[in-house]
Amino acid sequence: MSTLEHDGLVSLLASLGAEINSSAIDSSKTRLYSRPTDIYRVYLAHIISKLLKCEASLVLDSIQTTSTLARGDLVIPVPRLRIKVNNPNDLAIELAAGFPDSHTFFLKPVAAGIHLPIFFAPSTLSRLLLPYIYQRGGSYGNDSSAGLNNKPVTAPRKKVIVEFSSPNIAKEFHAGHLRSTIIGAFTANLYSAMGWDVVKVNYLGDWGKQFGLLAVGRKRFGSEEELTREPLKHLLNVYARINALFKPEQDASRQARDQGLDTAEIESQGLYAERNEFFRRMEDGEPEALALWQRFRDISIDRYTSTYARLNVGFDEYSGESQVKPSSVALVESILKEKGLYTEQDGSWAIDFAKYGYKGLGLAIVRGRTGTTTYLLRDVAAVLEREKKYNFDKMIYVVSCEQDLYFKRVFATLELMGRSDLVSRLQHINFGKVMGMSSRLGNVQLLGDILDQVGTAMHEVMQRNAAKYEQVPDPEGTAEIVGISAVMVQDMSGKRINNYPFDITRMTSFEGDTGPYLQYAHVRLHSILRKANLTHADLAKHVEEKPDALDADLHKQHCVDLLRLMAQYPDVTTTAFGNLEPSTILTYLFRLTHQLSSFYDVLQVVGAKEGRDVMLARAALYEAARQVLENGMRLLGLSPVERM
Repeated sequence: MSTLEHDGLVSLLASLGAEINSSAIDSSKTRLYSRPTDIYRVYLAHIISKLLKCEASLVLDSIQTTSTLARGDLVIPVPRLRIKVNNPNDLAIELAAGFPDSHTFFLKPVAAGIHLPIFFAPSTLSRLLLPYIYQRGGSYGNDSSAGLNNKPVTAPRKKVIVEFSSPNIAKEFHAGHLRSTIIGAFTANLYSAMGWDVVKVNYLGDWGKQFGLLAVGRKRFGSEEELTREPLKHLLNVYARINALFKPEQDASRQARDQGLDTAEIESQGLYAERNEFFRRMEDGEPEALALWQRFRDISIDRYTSTYARLNVGFDEYSGESQVKPSSVALVESILKEKGLYTEQDGSWAIDFAKYGYKGLGLAIVRGRTGTTTYLLRDVAAVLEREKKYNFDKMIYVVSCEQDLYFKRVFATLELMGRSDLVSRLQHINFGKVMGMSSRLGNVQLLGDILDQVGTAMHEVMQRNAAKYEQVPDPEGTAEIVGISAVMVQDMSGKRINNYPFDITRMTSFEGDTGPYLQYAHVRLHSILRKANLTHADLAKHVEEKPDALDADLHKQHCVDLLRLMAQYPDVTTTAFGNLEPSTILTYLFRLTHQLSSFYDVLQVVGAKEGRDVMLARAALYEAARQVLENGMRLLGLSPVERM
């Protein structure tokens, strides 16, 4: 009986003594084919609506998930039912008393103040849940294209553009870009899992006056030999050296500006003049200047592409500010001028956001006094180009919180241009800083260097256990994967807006909630099947042919709680889709692994005294847990290993 299809799901429910009453519930609020807990919600809403003599859809809105298993699997806060009563505590007691003494899916509830906690009946939980997991496999937890009315949703898939990572060529690939890469890849994975078409864009900072400065530095400090040997590091070194020479001029200009003085004279000589002249040549399309710029760009993209591959991150498009068409820039400027939004400021053109009621956005330069474009102008033009090219439903920028003001200005500019409709489809996902990374990794913070360091550290940890180390087919490759997991898990452990310290010793530990611990939990579940000489196919067949084999263990609370926790996973992914917090998924996975760690001594597979059917049923439960763990890890962008 396939729960992926209407007839199969109906048959399974009938075998459990139940049927779907779809006429009483709004199908847009449930996903029976992807979230098994929605089946429970449907039946619970039906029971409560009969007791209250109201529409089941109204009850459905009041049903919530719980934060801990001790509080139930679902809960109804009675005030959410919007039933006029003098005391909601009394209504909770009344509902508990009227609840059926015996039900296919629920234990009889006991009121807890204004709450009615609902616990799933163990007797049917495994028979419903395990087919869900085995029949969906890697897609368990993803959204479904079918609703409660058992008819496929025929609306076209929505499209989202996720712009992330986006390093600036000729500048360091710093920790902020690492965070953007990790969080952006997760966001893209999540939208894809929820049925959206996803376009992943790496919008390189590949245009601007920094290229003029790099060109000046290349002329003074460049080495063709070094460029051939370590191209990206050499460019970064050149940029760092020329930037150090340039800093006194920048400081002088900034000081003059702070004093209300004209900076034109300072910026018309020295490195300012050389930098601006080269960038002007780029914007004028001079072949020699563009050839050097193209070489810088190609070197950077080639290195970035190979490094991203180590993270299992790919992009559908490498674009950048250089790709924005002059005609698009001209269109934006024509609209700004037509609406009277341009303000001349010391030879530059700017937008005074305060003039239009935008508090805290200040004055933003749109075109500099030398006539060259700014980030703001090019980015607004890029939005219009993407709208035309992709006709997207949503576009997400995954960029540090340090750029909050900048994106507010981008969105405000579009609003002033009369494109509020477009702004409603844009979102900036921000995040905090990584603290203390530079002191550990040196001044040049290439992502590849970071991955090399954690991979080496993880390899050293693995070598401490010689017996296990010898059993790993590719220890260095495995060490790199586990090392990458260490970095990513530390990054995703807290709320993304929070800063966190980069601590290689902490992140590569097998103790506590770390990436290596998560990998170890997956490896241990894999080893159960190896030791029992079983395959996933063996267990899927057993689940189908003997769905009641696990009943012998359902008196053990460890077993029941593991099933209840696995049932929550699709709800967890739905929650993560709402808040776009990787920590939502990661926190759940650690709850799952903690539950498993207290489980192995209670339910043994190899050597089970209760017989082969029970042994297979237990193995099937462990394999289902491994599948859920793998799905969550892959959603986060991690690559689960089988041995380590």
